[in-house]
Amino acid sequence: MLESVYETLLEIELKKRGHKVERQKTVSFKYEGVSIENAFRLDMLVDDKVIVELKSTEKMSPVFAKQLKTYLAITKLQVGVVVNFGMATLKDGFLRFVNNYSEPGLCASSSQRENHSLK
Repeated sequence: MLESVYETLLEIELKKRGHKVERQKTVSFKYEGVSIENAFRLDMLVDDKVIVELKSTEKMSPVFAKQLKTYLAITKLQVGVVVNFGMATLKDGFLRFVNNYSEPGLCASSSQRENHSLK
């Protein structure tokens, strides 16, 4: 299915469980005193705390982790996940970042089981 379909279904399930969900949330920020409006969109922001980036591809790409780490750094949020519904299993398509730490056991492959610290 398309990423947008997974996004809709995940929103429904999270809301059924009592979570606040914002889809396609635009993010603006300041850089050296200059406002950068609508710099990017988060696929989902859950409970004003967790960034959820959704994918629907057959492979995990290192750029997924980089994208999420950038979003966490700019928003100053602590928790984010990448969920790739295109993988053979959900476990294979799941990356979680908490503070400056990625839990290696949840990465899709040994090449991704490196420390993904925000620097």
